[in-house]
Amino acid sequence: MIDINIITSQIKNLTQRKKDLKRYLDYTVKNARILEIDLELSSPEIWKRKKSIYNLNKEKNSLNIIVNKINNIEKKIKETIIFLDLAIETEDSILLQEILKEIKKIKEKIKELEFYRMFSNKHDNCNCYVDIQSGSGGTEAQDWSKILLRMYLKWSDKKGFKTEIIEESIGEIVGIKSSTIKVSGEYAFGWLRTETGIHRLIRKSPFDSGKRRHTSFSSVFIYPDIEDKINVEIHPSDLRIDVYRASGAGGQHVNRTESAVRITHLPTNIVTQCQSNRSQHKNKEQAIKQMKSKLYEMKIKEKKEKQKKIENNKLDISWGNQIRSYVLDNSKIKDLRTGIEKYNVQSVLDGDLDDFIEQSLIMGL
Repeated sequence: MIDINIITSQIKNLTQRKKDLKRYLDYTVKNARILEIDLELSSPEIWKRKKSIYNLNKEKNSLNIIVNKINNIEKKIKETIIFLDLAIETEDSILLQEILKEIKKIKEKIKELEFYRMFSNKHDNCNCYVDIQSGSGGTEAQDWSKILLRMYLKWSDKKGFKTEIIEESIGEIVGIKSSTIKVSGEYAFGWLRTETGIHRLIRKSPFDSGKRRHTSFSSVFIYPDIEDKINVEIHPSDLRIDVYRASGAGGQHVNRTESAVRITHLPTNIVTQCQSNRSQHKNKEQAIKQMKSKLYEMKIKEKKEKQKKIENNKLDISWGNQIRSYVLDNSKIKDLRTGIEKYNVQSVLDGDLDDFIEQSLIMGL
């Protein structure tokens, strides 16, 4: 016979965790803000400001993600209590087993929401961009960058995130020199931000007839899609804008007009590119948007670096920001910050990154 006291204790524990969730996820504040937004959207004046309607609905959808999940957990706990009373009254052991299964499901939902505590940074709830840039290693590095691109696309797909390749510069022989993808979804930047850094590949080269071991590097930079959330001032005189023909697969896919846009911010030498649209104007608009996001993220990083300067006694070296080593011939991938090691290499390259990401967020990296 299932112990009723154990079930009662578990429900009490779930109820307390739910209360804690409501507190540290600002449930009351979020709920109040949703009501404010509904009031603003009901005003006839709002229809004169179409952009405001878009921004308000976007904010509301973001708030509803947390509020609805907490409401659903609350509802499930109440239903479980009702069914427990019924099971006790009728001495129904089968119903008690169903209640235990439901408690397990509620625990999983609470655990998922508890993880959202890690997303406390200002723009964690934003969509984001992933910049991949091949480093030292020539053809090897360009092939490695292509593998990383595939890895992040696979991971995003598993998470249910939408992806769009904004720019891709094909390598001379194989792989890519660089690529930018936009990742859209619930807390995309929060999930991916700790992936910024240098990714090192060690393997027996498929491009070396002697099958010697090669080391290659690619850098990954994650920055939020801040859109209109902040005002980053960019002087037109600080920008160099180049247009070129977008690369394609050949034949009918070749772009015969110079629609691709590359923008360089001269004071910082930051570069953004876009070739995903046929329109040069749209590509320029997208590249400017990315530039603002990159400049903002750079400012945030500069502030953090100043705070850490006192603790930092070592000078940066060429590839001094390595975060992970992928040693393929030893079938081992090691995260240098968290110490996590994985031995199913193909699984990781197919997008199994959650262990690395979750631990880095728990450690506050």
